[in-house]
Amino acid sequence: MQVASLVLPVFAIIVTGWLAGWSSYISRSLADGLVHFAYHIAMPALLIVTIAQEPARNLLEWRFLLAFGGGSLLCFGLVFLALRIGWGRDLASSTMIGMAAAMTNTGFVALPILHAIYGQPAVLPAAIATVFVAGVMFPAAVILLESKARSASGQSAHAIVLMKHIALNPMVLSTAIGLAWAITGFPIPGPIAAYMNIFAAALTPCALFAIGLGLSLEGMRSNLASSLALAVVKLVIMPLIVYGLCVASGLNPLYTIAAVVCAAVPTAKTVYILAGEYKVEEPLVAATISITTLLSVPTLLVWLYALSRLA
Repeated sequence: MQVASLVLPVFAIIVTGWLAGWSSYISRSLADGLVHFAYHIAMPALLIVTIAQEPARNLLEWRFLLAFGGGSLLCFGLVFLALRIGWGRDLASSTMIGMAAAMTNTGFVALPILHAIYGQPAVLPAAIATVFVAGVMFPAAVILLESKARSASGQSAHAIVLMKHIALNPMVLSTAIGLAWAITGFPIPGPIAAYMNIFAAALTPCALFAIGLGLSLEGMRSNLASSLALAVVKLVIMPLIVYGLCVASGLNPLYTIAAVVCAAVPTAKTVYILAGEYKVEEPLVAATISITTLLSVPTLLVWLYALSRLA
């Protein structure tokens, strides 16, 4: 009951956002503005103020990277190989579908949920997971999609643009700032910390409401069978793989919960951005994002109940 009392209000915000959009009480077009505010202002503020106040020795937990990062890459690899070898899909299609099953929405779902339930101690592992997705999974997808589409010179130029895009990503940049501050060992001045905490407090309601506001039931009707299969991989199989790696590596309880929650949240919307950019599997990716967002409400509740003994 304690877990439900913490989790259900979080998901109630998502449902409230969906109801507001479905009833036209608030225009769905406002979801983009809320997402931009959360992504560029509230989330960086939370990451900086949390990481900067963490002892430097706690900032790199290799067991967490092994569990979450290894589980993400393993899940992608299994789906990718199954499509390439078993179903004969081309490289671009296999890459996009594999990322739909493995690239997780840590920034807008896992991080606010973990922050709301477990407080600032759970923000650090969620930040590490978010940077892994932005700095490893996203570039890996782009490299695979670009592998046959670029000449040698084009690849070199594109690599520079890609590296710049990653370095200036708000999540990566804010994490780097927080890390640099933590290494110095200096405390954040009180007024600056208070200023950033005001923005940080807006992340949870803003991000979760935007997720609900942008949720489209119509998008789930296309490619229903395939997207349901990918949802099972994303919401059940991938968290099981990550949990197994957590246990095998001896990861501490809070980081284990964070790793599994980060693995069990819906597919990242950036996968759809990639699908639209490269014109690959757009309907399937859109349906998968919608279905994983909807089904993650009960599945995450189950995962949090199962993991509650570790907290």
